[in-house]
Amino acid sequence: MDGLEAIFRWIHIFVGILWIGHLYFFNFVNGQMAAKLDAAAKKQVVPELMPRALFWFRWGAAWTWVTGVMLLLLVYYHGGQALDSQASWGTGPIVMVAVTFLGVFLYDALWNSNLKSNVRAAVIVSFALLAVTVYFFVDVGFSYRSTLIHTGALFGSAMAFNVWYRIWPAQQRIITAVKKGKAPDAADPALAGLRSKHNTYMSLPLVWAMIGQHTTYFAGGNLGLTADTYWIGWLAIIALGWHIIFQCYKRAAKLEGF
Repeated sequence: MDGLEAIFRWIHIFVGILWIGHLYFFNFVNGQMAAKLDAAAKKQVVPELMPRALFWFRWGAAWTWVTGVMLLLLVYYHGGQALDSQASWGTGPIVMVAVTFLGVFLYDALWNSNLKSNVRAAVIVSFALLAVTVYFFVDVGFSYRSTLIHTGALFGSAMAFNVWYRIWPAQQRIITAVKKGKAPDAADPALAGLRSKHNTYMSLPLVWAMIGQHTTYFAGGNLGLTADTYWIGWLAIIALGWHIIFQCYKRAAKLEGF
């Protein structure tokens, strides 16, 4: 099991780099550059660049999710690290595992509803639902590390869903239209751009969930956090990650070519 864990962790990091690296390229580099191309240039560049980049992007997402689930099974479920020593498996933990992997459908429904026209309200509702979820991770007996990694799995599942079922289908239609010299349906760039932006914002907290689970500094006993309130600190870290990504978008918008 230790050998399998090492192999899956190695592959998980590799494909994660492929995925998130392309995600940042699309959002911080390509989007700003493509906006300055005229129709003729887009017809030349988009059909050549995007299918290649999106191949690594979508399969990086798929294998990051698959290997992440394998690590979750090996380390937390088979390895017995999902729950605190005082907790045991029952309805509560099982429900929260289901929430981890099925919450994506609530997220998708929320951002397909009329609420998405009010971004601030949609973000507030999303963060409130996330806060409730994290609280119940702790309440049902998930350990500190398990709370972080299940939050990461929640984000990762939503992100992989976005890639395969929202971004990639929209991009296929966009690429086809551009190749034919036509303007894409306005709904497709809007959808692909919105879900790609969501993935970018979720990515930094996801990275913290992956690496932060290996330290207990924020698990209680420091910075005024206790073993019962560390989840509030975790939410603060998520909000900080979102702010850092927000600043990256601001910086990317100001960068110019030669």
